[in-house]
Amino acid sequence: MRVTADLWVSALVRRVFGAGGFAAIVKRGATEAGAVFVLSRDRMGEVALYGPAPQTSYDSAKPDERFFAMLGASDDGSAFDARLEREKKFDPDIWVVEIEGGTIPVEELLSVKAD
Repeated sequence: MRVTADLWVSALVRRVFGAGGFAAIVKRGATEAGAVFVLSRDRMGEVALYGPAPQTSYDSAKPDERFFAMLGASDDGSAFDARLEREKKFDPDIWVVEIEGGTIPVEELLSVKAD
């Protein structure tokens, strides 16, 4: 059984704060199974957007794990704001979490699948 989106996001926020970073839930989605999008900002101003990985990325041995794919990176986060608005229109139950990872790299906070 997969962990609820609410519990998973809460755990992510705690890990980020525990590493000396900052995290905020920008949009709270469906408690049980809302899709999670993560905006990651580094200390130099680079912004990266991570979203749910395609279904083909999932391993049948670990079907309950939550995987992410990098959807883009930029110095300007306004393009990501527009993308997230489109995602909200498509699926109003999404979660949006913004993080500054502190001492932990994003790849250790999220299970990121390469293209």
